[in-house]
Amino acid sequence: MGLLASRDVFSWLLVASVFQVSSVRLAQGTYLCTAYLNISCTIPETNLTTWSREEMGLYGQDSPKTSVVGNVYLADPIYGCEDDTFYRRPNDSRSWIALIQRGNGCTFADKINVAAMNGAAAAIIFNDFGAEYQVIQMSHPGTSIVAVMIGNFRGMELVQLLEKGVPVSIAIEVGKQHGPWMSHYSVFFVSISFFIVTAVTVGYFIFYSARRLTSLRQQNHKQKKLKAEAKKAIGQLQVRTLRQGDQETGPDADACAVCIELYKPGDVLSVLTCNHFFHKSCIEPWLLEHRTCPMCKCDILKALGVEVSFHTKSEVQRCTS
Repeated sequence: MGLLASRDVFSWLLVASVFQVSSVRLAQGTYLCTAYLNISCTIPETNLTTWSREEMGLYGQDSPKTSVVGNVYLADPIYGCEDDTFYRRPNDSRSWIALIQRGNGCTFADKINVAAMNGAAAAIIFNDFGAEYQVIQMSHPGTSIVAVMIGNFRGMELVQLLEKGVPVSIAIEVGKQHGPWMSHYSVFFVSISFFIVTAVTVGYFIFYSARRLTSLRQQNHKQKKLKAEAKKAIGQLQVRTLRQGDQETGPDADACAVCIELYKPGDVLSVLTCNHFFHKSCIEPWLLEHRTCPMCKCDILKALGVEVSFHTKSEVQRCTS
């Protein structure tokens, strides 16, 4: 029982430890940072420059949280997965930003690294069709440039401008920081609660195991004492040897209730205080274990003086009558 309890405690501690570590990791991994996109473009027909500033983006989980300014160039193919992805841009040293669509089976890290290999200072990845305004926090380990996701609607607006030859410039600015979902105070509270619950659980199992062990020791001690007293009491029982012609050996006589064999001359019988009799060799082991008559369940040993205080006087008289 103690080993089983120890295994249960270990299993519970393991699960609770995993929960605690996972909670801390989630708290660290769900830190969100939005991005403002300041977009400016010049319409060639009117030579008018328009601009807009909106908190529409979300920095990737592994992205540097810094500002970047540059002209925007569209990936060709638009998903930007392959190493030979082309960006139609002037061959100058000014920083620029790659515009890429999500999807086509490659990872965010693949798209961002291809853009960085082509010289981009940042990558704007717009969501796939059906997610007009939805964004997620991208995971892209192994990248080094700024990476921001925007919704499909805004992304397609930029695509249409670029495909018409309209120059587009974007300033990516750090927005609001949200997180983590579990504050450091909450993590501390979870840790303290974990240790308190663990201490209470371990304390309970130690108390339960100790009480169980004490109970078993007391029962074993009682059984040994009862057997020792039983051996003395059994010696007080009347013993007789059957002879030829005794009524116990007749054709209508009963058999021994323990071994279910008929009595025959020469058998040694023990007569209990309730006047039931059995083979001596059969009843003595029975009394050591059960301490009652197999026929009437009278407690023979207590009738002979062993722990008489636990029985009423009428019970003892019934067994000796």
